[in-house]
Amino acid sequence: MNNWQIELIPSRPDLESRKILKKLPAAHAALAELKGLAATMPNQNILINTLSLQEAKDSSAIENIVTTHDEIYQQELNLKSIKSLESKEVQNYISALKRGYDLVSKRGLLTNKVILEIQQTLEKNRAGFRKLPGTELKNATTGEVVYTPPQDIMKINSLMDELQKMINDPEYSDYDPIVKMAIIHFQFESIHPFYDGNGRTGRILNILYLIQNNLLELPILYLSSYIIRYKSDYYKYLQEIRNTNNWDNWLEFMIDGVHKTSLETIQTIKEIKTIMQSMKNELRSNYKFYSQDLLNNLFKHPYTKIGFLVEDLKVSRLTAANYLNTLSEDGI
Repeated sequence: MNNWQIELIPSRPDLESRKILKKLPAAHAALAELKGLAATMPNQNILINTLSLQEAKDSSAIENIVTTHDEIYQQELNLKSIKSLESKEVQNYISALKRGYDLVSKRGLLTNKVILEIQQTLEKNRAGFRKLPGTELKNATTGEVVYTPPQDIMKINSLMDELQKMINDPEYSDYDPIVKMAIIHFQFESIHPFYDGNGRTGRILNILYLIQNNLLELPILYLSSYIIRYKSDYYKYLQEIRNTNNWDNWLEFMIDGVHKTSLETIQTIKEIKTIMQSMKNELRSNYKFYSQDLLNNLFKHPYTKIGFLVEDLKVSRLTAANYLNTLSEDGI
C-alpha cells in the first residue's frame, strides 16, 4: 500500500520542463483552430448536443457505465418505454456538463459551489464532500489498495479551498493553462472529495477550466475518448506522481490528449458541416417547407419528435407532424 500523502498544490519551476514546454504550442494551436471552427456553426447547440453526448458516453464508460449511442439518443425523447439505467446515468452527465457550462459562462468562476452543483446533478444527491472515513482507491484487477485519499472533512475542505484558489486566481501560479488543467485534475482526483462521481466530475472540470480561460467557448472537447483509449496509462501516470513524484509523464499525457482530441474534434466538425450542407441542398431543392431552423433541428436532435419542431420552428403540432411524416416517408 502506498503511504503517499497529498499536499498543497505543487508550485515548482521544474514542473514545466523543457520537454513539456516544447509540447504546448501544438496543443494551443489545435485548441485555437477548434475554437475558431466551432464559431462558424450556424447553431452552437448542434455541437453542444452532439459532442457533449460523446463526452458523456465515454466518460461514463471509464467508470464501467456502458451504453449505446442509440439508447442515449432515445433517452432524450423521454419515452416511457426506455428504462436503461446506464443511458439515464449518461443523460445525468450531459445535464451536469451543461449546468457547469452555464454557471461558468455566466459567472466566469469555477468555485467549489459550482463543483458541488455539478456533482449533485451527476449523482442526483446532496451528499456533498465526504464526511465519513473509509474511502480507498483500489487496483481494479487485484483489489489492492493503491491510495488512501484524505479522510478528515476539515482536510478535504482545506484542500478544496486551495484548489479553488488555483482555479480562479491567476496570481496563484503562472503555469500554462493546459499544464494547470492537468495539475488541477490530478489534485482533484487525489483529494477525491465525493463519495461517488469523482472521476466524471473531474473530467467535466477539465473542459470547464479550458472554457474559463478562453481556450474554448463551448464544451466540445471530449477528452474522455482519449482517456478511455489509454485508460491504463491514465491511471498509471496519476499513480506515478504519488509513487515517485514524477510529473513529466502525466503532464505529457494530458497535453497530448488536448492536442489529439482537438484535431479529432476539428475533423468531426468539418464532417458535420459537410453533411449539413448536403442535407441543406437536398431539403431546399425538394421541400417547400425547408428552413434553416428545420435543418438545425434535425442536426441538434439525433432523434427528433413533433414537440421539438413545434418549439424550434414555432409551428402547430399538425404542421410539425406533416413535416416529419413527409421526411420519414421519403427516407430523409
